[in-house]
Amino acid sequence: MEMLRITGLHKRFGDKTVLDGLDLTVPEHSIFGFVGKNGAGKTTTMKTVLGLVKADAGRILVDGTPVTYGTTEPSIGYLPDVPAFYPFMTAREYLLFCGGISGMAKAERESRCEELLALVGLSEEGHRIQGFSRGMKQRLGIAQALLNRPKLLICDEPTSALDPLGRKEILDLLLTVRAETTVLFSTHILSDVERVCTDVAFLDNGTARIQGRLADIKAQYRREEYIVETEKAEDLQILRQAFPAAQVAGPLQLTFVDRGSTLFDLLRFAADRRIPLVRLERAEPSLEKLFMEVTGS
Repeated sequence: MEMLRITGLHKRFGDKTVLDGLDLTVPEHSIFGFVGKNGAGKTTTMKTVLGLVKADAGRILVDGTPVTYGTTEPSIGYLPDVPAFYPFMTAREYLLFCGGISGMAKAERESRCEELLALVGLSEEGHRIQGFSRGMKQRLGIAQALLNRPKLLICDEPTSALDPLGRKEILDLLLTVRAETTVLFSTHILSDVERVCTDVAFLDNGTARIQGRLADIKAQYRREEYIVETEKAEDLQILRQAFPAAQVAGPLQLTFVDRGSTLFDLLRFAADRRIPLVRLERAEPSLEKLFMEVTGS
């Protein structure tokens, strides 16, 4: 089932076209990576889905319901790239405050607050938000975005300014909340997408160049490329001279594309000359290579 469908979305700011007929489909309970360079239109797309930006043309459906500009859809939670809080509050006070202004009953917001604080690891945190690290603020932002049990959680560059530990904590949270919601997050950190995403779209010049299940996209673009690693540098040089089409991939590694018999020729060559191979494996296409290929970057 689709949680989000965008059809023919157009948006211009002055003489700049930001979205140029964008089509996008986000499956229910997926973690959808929305990938693109800075300025590709990711934030504009998400703010249009949220009803904060008026599209010039196109249609947006969230769980089958049309999105209307200027109308806040309660089934959507949103975490901006730099969430803002009242710094004098504690995390618990802030969530209770947000629950109150959204109309939640006192008993419900108190129980939901404790549930979410436990989820994001802030149950025992009694300090004011002004003393929080960037990672703690992102975790609190996710808790606030999940307060009303949204069907779609939108996160704009949630890990872009975090250290490795902070990034891991946020990505682990996204994996956890997938059980109760659909996650759409924009990013230009491709390793984050490979780690947690089930689906992905590459945004370039206002259109989705490619989209679908991550595993299917990798399979579609997979080539008969292999990595070979030797024990000694001199052995690597012998292989390079015998197979000049191979590319150096590391101090003791070569990559090559199997064109019919290259793999068996290389194995036979190494066996005849008693060259020990430490590793020989098929190379999986990286998202970085795919993105560069699809967008022509």
